[in-house]
Amino acid sequence: MNTLTMLNSHKELKQELTTIRRDIHQHPETAFVEVRTADIVAEYLQKWGLKIHRGLAETGVVGTLKRGASEKTIGLRADMDALFIQEENTLPYKSVHEGVMHACGHDGHTAMLLGAARYFSEHDEFDGTIHFIFQPAEENEGGARVMMEQGLFEKFPCDAVYALHNMPGFELGTFAIRSGSFMASSDTWSVTFRGSGGHGSQPHLCTDATVAAAHFITSLQTIVSRNVHSIEPGVISVGYISGGSANAPNIIPAEVVVKGTARSFSPPIRDLIERRMGEIADSVAKTFQLDADYHYLRRYPPLVNHAAQTETAIKAAETLVAKSCVLADVEPFCGAEDFAFMLEKVPGAYIFIGNGMGKPKQHLHAPCYDFNDDLIVYGVAYWIELIKAELPLQEA
Repeated sequence: MNTLTMLNSHKELKQELTTIRRDIHQHPETAFVEVRTADIVAEYLQKWGLKIHRGLAETGVVGTLKRGASEKTIGLRADMDALFIQEENTLPYKSVHEGVMHACGHDGHTAMLLGAARYFSEHDEFDGTIHFIFQPAEENEGGARVMMEQGLFEKFPCDAVYALHNMPGFELGTFAIRSGSFMASSDTWSVTFRGSGGHGSQPHLCTDATVAAAHFITSLQTIVSRNVHSIEPGVISVGYISGGSANAPNIIPAEVVVKGTARSFSPPIRDLIERRMGEIADSVAKTFQLDADYHYLRRYPPLVNHAAQTETAIKAAETLVAKSCVLADVEPFCGAEDFAFMLEKVPGAYIFIGNGMGKPKQHLHAPCYDFNDDLIVYGVAYWIELIKAELPLQEA
């Protein structure tokens, strides 16, 4: 009987984890205020006999189990935070907090890692140390970075670290991963063009920030198409433009603000995008005789899986499902994930697990998204097999 079959037959465990998941879903908490969620996590970890530490990045929880004589240590990470989205589901466990919901499945990730902690608290099937890392603020606020800045890997050294994420649109139980660059960096930028402004009937008497902004937006697309190597991916998108007043369309504004995001999969391309954006903003401003204030904020770095740990993850997944269900060289994903910070310091791997095809509108960050509870046992089983591979029992 493989681990997945065993867990599917363990009705009490499946029900307990589903209940936990739905309770967290019903009471979502956003970045750095996951107080209730952290209390639940800590309560269960203590109940199962784990040594716990609280307070990293405000609400982070780390539970530790040690067995045997091996000094090898593995970290497993789950994210706990929700999003500022109004839930549109009519579920009995729908969010009770207006404008906040678990629209990315972090409730499920937390339940799956708790399931692994419970399993290993009852089964001495590893030799070494496991740190179960429950992280706040993955969404936009870099909770992984904050935990590290506050000493995560100094307090809890790890030889390798792993994370997973559910993925709608992949069949239930499908695993998807790749070695190397897997997810993109996520940066934000802004340019403010400042001119003199004036009346629309006399543009020759002013310097027009709107014309400069228009040329800048068009020129941005030449960075990827003409400066980035043709086989290297990169994305620059404008998400915000502001200037003038809707009540005064006859006035040329003195200031126009353009903001957006930039994504890439390698540090050199990231450097190039930042540099070229600044050069274009400056040259456009000079061309139209005005000033440009350029700011580029590096948020999440590219997520780069390490080769050895990726292979371990693949083998763990293949013990659970057919090899055809383990996509070992899936295309890179242009979303971002702050687990990338951890992978910059500690070798490890990040994997997607299929959440089922679902309905068309049930994608991540959608107001009608809901985690598939049938996936919980797949996640727990994956964690179990991964730990057995990383921390095998020593023969007597």
